[in-house]
Amino acid sequence: MNALNQILDLKARMGQSIIGQTEVIDRLLIGMLANGNLLIEGLPGLAKTRAVKAMARNLDADFSRIQFTPDLLPSDVTGTEVFQQSDEGGTFRFEPGPIFANIVLADEINRAPAKVQAALLEAMEERQVTVSGTTHKMEPLFIVMATQNPIEQEGTYPLPEAQMDRFLMHVQITYPPVEGEVEVIRLVRGEEIAAGKGASSEPPPTIPQDAVFAARSEIGQIHVSDAMDRYMADLVQATRTPAALSEELASWIEIGASPRASLALDKCGRAHAWMNQRDYVDPADIRAIAHDVFRHRITLSFEAQGNAKTADDVIAEILRLVALP
Repeated sequence: MNALNQILDLKARMGQSIIGQTEVIDRLLIGMLANGNLLIEGLPGLAKTRAVKAMARNLDADFSRIQFTPDLLPSDVTGTEVFQQSDEGGTFRFEPGPIFANIVLADEINRAPAKVQAALLEAMEERQVTVSGTTHKMEPLFIVMATQNPIEQEGTYPLPEAQMDRFLMHVQITYPPVEGEVEVIRLVRGEEIAAGKGASSEPPPTIPQDAVFAARSEIGQIHVSDAMDRYMADLVQATRTPAALSEELASWIEIGASPRASLALDKCGRAHAWMNQRDYVDPADIRAIAHDVFRHRITLSFEAQGNAKTADDVIAEILRLVALP
């Protein structure tokens, strides 16, 4: 089985336990294939944690879940030096924290104070952790998938812009359609009945990590034309100089996207094209992932917020105004 078939098999398996959230599953896979970290936002009960667990369960990878709370310490995430006494004398030994895994679920990341959030920065960006002056490398397959609840205010610490920018995509989970809700009810009921009977079927073999690395290699060979490079750059530039497109758009944007947005469009666009079995990127690939790439990278003006404009509204206007290649 080639890499594409294995990744599509992983997608199908995730879809069996995550009902009505096909786009979310796609974004999780694109984030993994693009070697980036994801911020997943949605109301309680919309299967944010379940989606990440479904990926880890079907992939041959170490999984770690960190429940962020206001009393969490940086060492609770990264690990710490432990003094170990022996007959030869005492030595310090590094005890790795839960960040040392392939897939790390940072649950409710906005509940932890800034010092703990900052402890993730080096791991997310540099793929390493430094404790007591010693650098410890992460595994080749390493992804942070952080969740947050958008309506919680009490006891939360909003992520600073510098850390938000380090997430490849900001994925929003919405309510499933009515038909999907019915399927969710039946799925959970069936799981409860099976658990009550003690029934357990042999799970299929997990997808090997080599499939992810092979997929990344193939994605690196996806053709991106000069016109597509310019289109991605034009979209990012539109967030910085919106007045060139529309006075109304200029009144909505206070701060535009950083160069990380251009890189994210390129990586995610190629991954999206690969998953759709094409060896080239077209405008549809870029437009499909533009909202997830820009959503957390543009700062809305007071006027936009006063007019109840969301980041998605602004991004949709940018996609409408910027000429297609």
